[in-house]
Amino acid sequence: DHRHGDARPRHKIPTLYQRPTTGPERLVLPVLTPGCEWVLAGEGRPTRKLDGICVRLTLDGARTTWWARRQLRSPDAHRPRGFVETDADPVTGKVVGWEPLGNTGWGRLMDQAGAGSPLLDPGTYELCGPKVNGNPENLTAHSLIPHGRQNLDLPPIPAVPSGAHAVLGQWLTGQPYEGIVWHHPDGRMAKLKRRDYVR
Repeated sequence: DHRHGDARPRHKIPTLYQRPTTGPERLVLPVLTPGCEWVLAGEGRPTRKLDGICVRLTLDGARTTWWARRQLRSPDAHRPRGFVETDADPVTGKVVGWEPLGNTGWGRLMDQAGAGSPLLDPGTYELCGPKVNGNPENLTAHSLIPHGRQNLDLPPIPAVPSGAHAVLGQWLTGQPYEGIVWHHPDGRMAKLKRRDYVR
């Protein structure tokens, strides 16, 4: 439940297509990731993947807590204070989780984005704005954008996975967006980034 105070429920979003398990090449293969078949079946709603800082608001009773997504380079990397691991990639060794926002330097920008507003619902957001990642979203002020709220019109996706792989790759490499996130009505998600196709 995303309303609970524990940061663990939100896991890393799987990539729609698999990557090689060996070698330096990390571009996606035309092989569907198991569990993502629903995307090609047309069961998910696509949204544009925002390029900012992923943060999360949890609610535990009357107490709200902000978390920031954190990726560690290896299982042996130092864990920040309060870090909650959600996933580990057995191929790259990278560890993904959440750390309390107070550990980071994003507090002032979060305040500017209205993080203290009582109108914000628990869930995940993207912190975007002039001082975040070079402002690829071209915003004039810092904003918290709820995930899954932006619709995206995609070209028709063929039923054959290899065909969809090529169509999506051609579409993505011609767009200024970081990528796509599909949202299933039951809460499942899948993603695909432009850099999954570009060396």
